[in-house]
Amino acid sequence: MRYRMLGDVRVGEVGLGAMPLSIEGHPDEDRALATVHAALDAGVTLLDTADSYHPPGGEPGAGELLMARALATYGGRGRTGDVLVATKGGRGRTADGGWTVDGRPEHLRRAAEASARRLGVEAIGLYQLHKPDPAVPYAESLGAIRELLDAGTIRLAGISNVDVGGIRLAREILGERLVSVQNRYSPAVRSSEPELRLCAELGLAFMPWSPLGGISRSSLDGASALEADPEFGAFHRVARERGVSPQRVALAWLLARSETVLPIPGASRPETVQDSAAASELVLSTRELVELDVRRSFGSRRHRTH
Repeated sequence: MRYRMLGDVRVGEVGLGAMPLSIEGHPDEDRALATVHAALDAGVTLLDTADSYHPPGGEPGAGELLMARALATYGGRGRTGDVLVATKGGRGRTADGGWTVDGRPEHLRRAAEASARRLGVEAIGLYQLHKPDPAVPYAESLGAIRELLDAGTIRLAGISNVDVGGIRLAREILGERLVSVQNRYSPAVRSSEPELRLCAELGLAFMPWSPLGGISRSSLDGASALEADPEFGAFHRVARERGVSPQRVALAWLLARSETVLPIPGASRPETVQDSAAASELVLSTRELVELDVRRSFGSRRHRTH
């Protein structure tokens, strides 16, 4: 595993998005723990979760409690002291499976303190404002994050699901303690290109969520059909030539987009997370990168936020 910087913290350049391990459809606890442990074995040191990653009707923080148990029970070859657990606050779940947004300062303060208790830490390594709340001025929500930094409840701050203006405002309010931006970005969804460029300019880590969009297709399509796909076939062709999975090629492509990129692919099985982590060792050639970028524009596509 190669490494990149997230603020002043050195992390493996491929992380683990832990959302699939604790929302509806999640694996049983044994497999969920085995998945996190496999990630740690593979050199993953960035684990991303949120207080809202729980099944509908469940208690907030299921994902955070799982991360705490996974680290406490890890007996592999790595050291958990090097692991950065990133969590998020500002979203919730409804009983029917929907998602809510709550960016009120008082809510964010309570949420961060509860997240720290569930993770069993005095200070959260990276705390991210999950999504701007249209009912609350963004500056007020960011002010609460600044208060959490000043109080020592969180050590580093990030923001998620934001545009260029939101990044600039957050940088103004949080200064250099703002270290990351987490937006949706993948072969299929590239509408965050401006935010990616700004992160590279400011030296902020850019953490694409759902980074495999457009690549994960049903095996029923058949390899030849996938390679002929005008939008994403190149990823499958390069994968066949390299003898690796298309998902691994997609992650390697993301890593080549900018030195600030830290993809956090989700996983619910040990073998999946191991394949993702191996993308760190896959260096694509200039020819391959050019081939992967020959595609129709997806800048106008908008998809759900997490």
